[in-house]
This record gives sequence, C-alpha cells and structure tokens, in this order.
Amino acid sequence: MLLRLEEFCSLTDMIRSDTSQILEENIPLLKAKVTEMRGIYAKVDQLEAFVKMVGHHVSFLEAHVLQAERDHGAFSQALRRWLGSSGLPSFRNKSSTPAPLPFELPALYRTEDYFPGDAGDAPRTPSRRRHRRV
Repeated sequence: MLLRLEEFCSLTDMIRSDTSQILEENIPLLKAKVTEMRGIYAKVDQLEAFVKMVGHHVSFLEAHVLQAERDHGAFSQALRRWLGSSGLPSFRNKSSTPAPLPFELPALYRTEDYFPGDAGDAPRTPSRRRHRRV
C-alpha cells in the first residue's frame, strides 16, 4: 500500500511539473501566436475586401466592354459583308454604324494604394507600372 501511495505522489508531482512547464513556457508562446494570428486575420479581411472591390470593378468594366461592343459593333465590316452575302436577313438589312462616341476611361483604383509595402520591394519600370494598374 505504501508503494502505491509513493507511485501516486510521484505521478502527481510529475503532473504538477508538467503543468508548471505548460503555464510558464507554452502559454506565453501560444499568446504570442494568437497575437500574430490576429494580424494575419486582419490582413486576410483586408484582402477579402480588396478582392470584392476588384470584382465590382471587373463587373463594371465588363459592362462597359459589352456596351462598347453594342455601340461600335463587335464584327468588322468585311465580316459583316461576308455574312450579309450568305443570305442572313439580320446582316443584310443592317444600317451603317454612326460615328463612334469618344471613350472616357472610368476612374480606376491603383494596386499600390492598397499594398504600399509592395511598391518599395520591386523595382519600378514603366511596363510594370502600366500592367499593375487596373
């Protein structure tokens, strides 16, 4: 019986030492990781908002492209003549297109405004700046 009591006491001492090690070493590490993860979660939220905004801009520009295709015609004149000669009535009775309206570029966002840290990392070249603007 005394031997079992000794085993039980050594087991409780081992549990206490493990608990104190967890409280002294692992809990502060976990708190640091939680703080780090909060920053990562904030960045993910910002990226989600950015992707949503870009999606709205893409939809807006897509609507502009579709409108421009309707206004200016997506087919070339030669293709229209070829299709008109095939006997399709929709192309045969097509009136000539009016003079194209001037296109105004809508106000767009700049990626550098949303990711200022990336602007200093990469060397700026005219072609890179042109492609990153959406």
